[in-house]
Amino acid sequence: MQNEAPVINLRRRNRPLWLAFVAAVVSLVAVFAAVGSTIPLFNIYRTEDGFTNADISLTVVAYSAATLSTLLVLGRLSNHVGRRPNAIASLGLLVLGCLLLLNVHDIGILIAGRLLMGLGAGLASSTLTAYIVDAAPARPTWLASVASSQTVMLGLAVGAIASGALVQFGPWPRDLIYLVVIGLLLLSAALVAISPETVTPKPGGWRSLHPSVRVPVRVRHLLPVAAAVLLATWATGAFYQAFVPALVADQLHTNSSLVLGLVFAAYMGPSALGAPLGGRFSPAAAQRIGMVAFLAGWIGLITAITTGTLPLFIAATITAGAAQGIAISAATRGLLYGSTLPDRAPIFAVVYLLSYSGATIPSLISARLTNIFSLPRIALGYGALTLVATLLTVLAARNPRQSAPDKTPKEGQRPSAL
Repeated sequence: MQNEAPVINLRRRNRPLWLAFVAAVVSLVAVFAAVGSTIPLFNIYRTEDGFTNADISLTVVAYSAATLSTLLVLGRLSNHVGRRPNAIASLGLLVLGCLLLLNVHDIGILIAGRLLMGLGAGLASSTLTAYIVDAAPARPTWLASVASSQTVMLGLAVGAIASGALVQFGPWPRDLIYLVVIGLLLLSAALVAISPETVTPKPGGWRSLHPSVRVPVRVRHLLPVAAAVLLATWATGAFYQAFVPALVADQLHTNSSLVLGLVFAAYMGPSALGAPLGGRFSPAAAQRIGMVAFLAGWIGLITAITTGTLPLFIAATITAGAAQGIAISAATRGLLYGSTLPDRAPIFAVVYLLSYSGATIPSLISARLTNIFSLPRIALGYGALTLVATLLTVLAARNPRQSAPDKTPKEGQRPSAL
């Protein structure tokens, strides 16, 4: 990836650019810690409020659909109004979602709270990831792609573990984690407020709200495999959100909220460790390695679910998590190749549109099938999706073209179809 420096002043009112990088990373962790904090509570909602597996799956759909909609409409807005206003607005939406979730006793409240989280996460996904790349140091060269693609996974893991621990050992098990996350979100907003802006505001903000999905021509040939990687890995993440709480309780025979949080973190956390390993290989090779290992992880998951073996389930989860880190960061690194500052928010909008499509569509189908098939059968369906994505990646992964001319349309011009 060529990490071209954005055309900005490195200091603004004596505030160094590294402060923006730190603020963006901390904020993205806070956003997805808020998203992950709900997961260990799902079994409490099932037990105490009578929510079904289909209900929980619909909350995942609501979250993902809200994120998708926000990315389609607002994915390029930060190129016009600046990264900081968009980032603070996204953090505010997450605060509102957490406040709503302080009083969950009806599935409609849970869906509404997750929907607000989805709106905030969608706005943060394109804005904060672009802010990270804008402000990232030039060395090491892999830092920008790893930080922008894996901070999400780190945040989800932190939120799930903290929530599981507070639910099991802290007071106010249904509320304390949301209060903690609200404090972290407010701290993040303060950090962003004192950080330098990396984008000069420019006209065209209203025009940018017209949905447009595009990436530079030079990396467009990478989209099919990137889509396969993102769809399969994020579908698995949605599977962990919607169904692993029930699987852990019913198939693996434990009701511990902390164990549930650790299981979810065992999928998300190793992703951040696997990502730098992928930087040792070309994007195409890293995607192949990552997806083959990801498929091996899924084989272990299905075996563990069938035999009811919790240690095997955790080991396979760690394998799949590290493998997805390799594959996702490699796909992101390829799409960011040679990117300039105006390219970044649209590229990340495309990345997260593909990602949340992977989370939304299988979850919606699975929610419909929970009354027909058992959870182990539904897990087999997700494994089959991973198999197809792995075969496509092995056969079709390519590296960025070194010297392809960039014919990406300028803002306001009609983009060619992908």
